Amino acid sequence: MRGEVLNLPTFEMMSARHVKAVARIEEQSFACPWSEAAFEAELANRAARYIVAIEDGAVVGYAGYWRIFDEAHITNVAVRPDMRGKGHGRRVMEELVKLAKSEGVSAMTLEVRVSNLTARALYASMGFASAGIRPDYYEDNGEDAVIMWCRFSERIRP
Repeated sequence: MRGEVLNLPTFEMMSARHVKAVARIEEQSFACPWSEAAFEAELANRAARYIVAIEDGAVVGYAGYWRIFDEAHITNVAVRPDMRGKGHGRRVMEELVKLAKSEGVSAMTLEVRVSNLTARALYASMGFASAGIRPDYYEDNGEDAVIMWCRFSERIRP
């Protein structure tokens, strides 16, 4: 049944063994995907934190952020296309928020395509609010990005 997670994924910090699967999901999800090399570089980035959702031994989703002082800039969030609509996106975001809070992060921010209403609704349901527009942000078509923020002290909800 759509919208229902039958098997809850487990979560791990992304490692080199996950990069190929993460890059594949990235390629299936975005018009301007990050490469395997970009994700490998993120593993060496001391400011970067990435998690993967594992179900039945396979990566079904991932998300990451860059920690900058006490803030986290969410860089990527994606779920494998055949696993969408089952609550995995929310679970991945909940785990990312939990990780950020455990590291003392006080606020999170992200950019999302104006046209990505599904993602915008998810983020809003978790307490993220629109804070502005980045004009012509996306390279593939010049689409604007909505900047969203949530300060943990205000109302971030898992």
